[in-house]
Amino acid sequence: MSKRKTKVRLYVDAPLAEGSEIILQEKQAHYLCNVMKLETDDEILTFNNGQGEFLCALAIRGKKDVRLRIINQSRAYETCPDIWLLFAPVKKDQTDFIIQKATELGVAKIIPVITAHTIADKVKKERFIAQSIEAAEQCRRVDLPEISDAQPLEKILNSWDKERILYFMDETRQSLPATQAIMPNAKKAAILIGPEGGFSEAELNALRHLSFAKGATLGKRILRAETAVAAALSVWQSIAGDWSKE
Repeated sequence: MSKRKTKVRLYVDAPLAEGSEIILQEKQAHYLCNVMKLETDDEILTFNNGQGEFLCALAIRGKKDVRLRIINQSRAYETCPDIWLLFAPVKKDQTDFIIQKATELGVAKIIPVITAHTIADKVKKERFIAQSIEAAEQCRRVDLPEISDAQPLEKILNSWDKERILYFMDETRQSLPATQAIMPNAKKAAILIGPEGGFSEAELNALRHLSFAKGATLGKRILRAETAVAAALSVWQSIAGDWSKE
């Protein structure tokens, strides 16, 4: 039996039930057996974005057949707060950071937006999903953020649910500080982070005239997009999210 203090966590796209077995995909089998060096009967934790977290043991360790035996449920299923992140994709490494930190900070939905100054010409949804799964495995989430296809900002705003408040980070500093702008009791909210170079004047003007949108600032310094994401979500979590309820 493994003496590992912190058990490996693994997302599996399969039903989870006590006493049943999971046949692992080749990539996952390689990770457990060859990277993490687990042996038969070593324990790991699994989740499937719907049933919570389950304690499992490595049941079969073969070259082409690696299986987990589900022992019992270790945590009930729970969802993160109803906060969305809208962001303009940037370069690959920075965008990876955004997806990872948004997942760790409890975002329920991630929407890449195309703005006037968006510099990324390719948005790979499959890569975003893989990054979010890896982050969820590491941070002990039992749910996964929903990740949407990239859409033009104008299209998103035209179909917006007006009951969901949209906080846009205003680099012009013509809005209240985020610590004052964010309301603690809003049930549904979203945070919009602009691209490198900021929103265009037309985009800012449009946002300021929307009944459901509210500008917020993040201090005197101009932050990189990935820093602004982490900062804005941290403020929101502290005021209105599950950080404020612990």
